[in-house]
Amino acid sequence: MNTAQVLGGTEQTVIALAGNPNSGKTSIFNNITGGHQHVGNWPGVTVEKKEGKLNYKGKIYNVIDLPGTYSLGAYSEDEVIARDFVLKEKPDVIISVVDASNIERNLYLTTQLLETGANVVVALNMMDEARTREIDINVQKLAEMLGVVVIPTVAVKKEGINELIAQAVQAAGAEKKDPLKINYGKEVEVELGKLEAIIEKHDKLTAVFPKRWLAVKLLEEDENIYDEVKGYSGTAGLIKQQSKSIERLLDVTGEDTESLVADRRYGFISGAAKQAVTRRASTEKRVSISDKIDKILTNRVLGIPVFLLAMWGVFQFTFTFGAPMIGWIEAFFGWFGRIAGSGLAALNAPDLFVSFIIDGLIGGIGSVLVFIPNIFLLFLAISFLEDSGYMARAAYIMDRFMNSLGLHGKSFIPLVIGFGCNVPAIMAARTLENKRDRMITILITPLMSCGARLPVYVLFVGAFFSAHQGLVIFSLYLLGIILAIIMGKVFKKFLFPGETSPFVMELPPYRIPTLKGTFIHMWERGSAFIKKAGTIIFAVVIIIWFMSVLPPGVEYASRESLVGMLGSLAAPVLAPCGFGTWEAGAALVFGILAKEVVVGTLGVIYGAGEGGLVAAIQQYWTPLSAYAFMVMTLIYVPCAAVIGTIKKETGSWGWTAFTVSYTLILGWTMAFIIFQGGRLLGLG
Repeated sequence: MNTAQVLGGTEQTVIALAGNPNSGKTSIFNNITGGHQHVGNWPGVTVEKKEGKLNYKGKIYNVIDLPGTYSLGAYSEDEVIARDFVLKEKPDVIISVVDASNIERNLYLTTQLLETGANVVVALNMMDEARTREIDINVQKLAEMLGVVVIPTVAVKKEGINELIAQAVQAAGAEKKDPLKINYGKEVEVELGKLEAIIEKHDKLTAVFPKRWLAVKLLEEDENIYDEVKGYSGTAGLIKQQSKSIERLLDVTGEDTESLVADRRYGFISGAAKQAVTRRASTEKRVSISDKIDKILTNRVLGIPVFLLAMWGVFQFTFTFGAPMIGWIEAFFGWFGRIAGSGLAALNAPDLFVSFIIDGLIGGIGSVLVFIPNIFLLFLAISFLEDSGYMARAAYIMDRFMNSLGLHGKSFIPLVIGFGCNVPAIMAARTLENKRDRMITILITPLMSCGARLPVYVLFVGAFFSAHQGLVIFSLYLLGIILAIIMGKVFKKFLFPGETSPFVMELPPYRIPTLKGTFIHMWERGSAFIKKAGTIIFAVVIIIWFMSVLPPGVEYASRESLVGMLGSLAAPVLAPCGFGTWEAGAALVFGILAKEVVVGTLGVIYGAGEGGLVAAIQQYWTPLSAYAFMVMTLIYVPCAAVIGTIKKETGSWGWTAFTVSYTLILGWTMAFIIFQGGRLLGLG
């Protein structure tokens, strides 16, 4: 079926964007769609789906940003999603985004797209970086070699975007071209012919897959395609021929068919590049600016200290600039609470209703929303580091260190994503081909300090560590990384023994992030916090308030209330950790629903504005017990959304229960060690 969809009764042309990670695809997507975009999930999976609208000459086009992939293989969930969309949804046109400064590697995906017979327009992006590296590209010659339109662009400066849109729209209305036919060599071509002859007789297969493309994938022994083909009736003969062809090619050439196909495809790309790309003689001798910077930032000795310094700088930035804004929001909620209280009193509203508005909604929701500045500033700083190309270096640096511990270097990428939210971080483990490495990464990712824990940290460091806020919170993030590495080593040794698969990390060139791109990334992450405050946290706060006034007749938020009874059950267990009050117990129990709710619960229970909440915190905690409480919040039981994601990704309630259990035990143990150790040292 064609993706020119009927949405709301209007047929819409679909433009898909495909490209390698770090090719500038997201920048092009943002330029094409502007603010008319939204993020959801692909049907049936939890991989992020970006979709936007393009209004061009009065017509609306649906723009889909496919997951960044290096090929249309089946080595990760992202590749399967991109491939299925191209083959089964059949977009009207695909914009293949190619990094002009790394053209040979990027064209591998483009050639695969052309082999499907899709309408393709190539966006030859980052032309400025190619020029800086003294790489000259004959755009017209490259277009002739590929048989498609090639548009040079510099997405961060919006250069070439209008022409790209015009060509994409024109291509969307054009007839489908014949698929690109790469000569895979005499022996391979003979076997392809045998497979194609069988495929073309199967109407159901040819309705979905281009026959030559399918024959190539079967020779490549693509397991995903193999399983899908087997699901069709009447394909036994095709499967049998596949086996014969693979065996014959191995006998004749001595090489596996996947390598044979890949070598010929790279040969085609190399030939095209030699005719269209010229590198000046000085290019190989010249050390680029990125290389010079990398000599310091990826240095074996300096790399990790520089990374730690960068993360410390992130938190110093977050709290230096966030503190004044928090004060403004606190003042607003204090003023709003007084106005609401006066207004309700003038209306002779019942005391219970006044309590619900002032203590429940304003006290609960307000105590969480005051931390919006810090959350957005944190995401702004992390987005800047990502867009600059530094975070890829962080993964590269940690790869060496993690491999020395027997862990997979690629696991560090989900861990970094976990600074924002553990849910997409756990999903990012799909990029790990080895199941053992994937499982270890999933199990340790909840130890990363996500943005949801930040309100708890900000509340307590504001109450007890105001002179060293950035340093204290940096120590919590660092503790999460250290514990994740230690637990990964333990799981590797006792639960998932075996060799670690190799990891190749692409290091994109450094770039000066654009203001628009950085703010878009910040908003995508930060807005999720606001949505959560308006839905999950709002609902939980209401539940907590009701539990604070029930059974009827009890004093509000007292030990005799339902919330007090619940907290009292947990309090004795938490006492050795320094926070054995029912209030702390209730906050941690409700924090399992969402970590921000820890602050919301305390706000409802203490029934005070932000100034009052800080005062209450200072009354019931000491600096030592406060730090132990933050450590407990960092480690213990993942939130409900993360628990659900672990179940989905592992497919096992057993591993999900194991994660809940080990994090709870580890959280209590670390809080106990910190509190009791601090007391022995005379700190509390």
